[in-house]
Amino acid sequence: MFMGEYNHTIDAKSRLIIPSKFREVLGDEFVVTKGLDGCLFVFDNKEWAIFEEKLQKLPSLTNPDVRKFVRFFMAGATSVEVDKQGRILIPAGLKDFAALEKDTVLIGVGNRVEIWSKERYDGTVTYEDMEEIAKHMSELGLGI
Repeated sequence: MFMGEYNHTIDAKSRLIIPSKFREVLGDEFVVTKGLDGCLFVFDNKEWAIFEEKLQKLPSLTNPDVRKFVRFFMAGATSVEVDKQGRILIPAGLKDFAALEKDTVLIGVGNRVEIWSKERYDGTVTYEDMEEIAKHMSELGLGI
């Protein structure tokens, strides 16, 4: 399970340090793909296989929304390897998609890691909305 928040920078060669706590679970090779809300999703190989299997079970031949959804995640997916300094190379297309320039935030969110541009991430998490969000979570069966 991934949790925590880490700030890092991308170097001039598009390499990003993956925090050691995340590398312990991810291993030396894992999958990075486009994520929702303008970030990148990072899955260890086991979680990626589970997600990929769920995508394959969707009715992609008959449902245009499913086709778009599957394309979104699969076309952007790439396997990356950690170098000896604990870094991965972020492909140009994914870097552009997530607006990653220099300052990044890596957050653990249960079964995956999200990679955010610091600027974009700082605008997404507002605690003023948490009371209302907590009410909706309660409706979904998560009571605090």
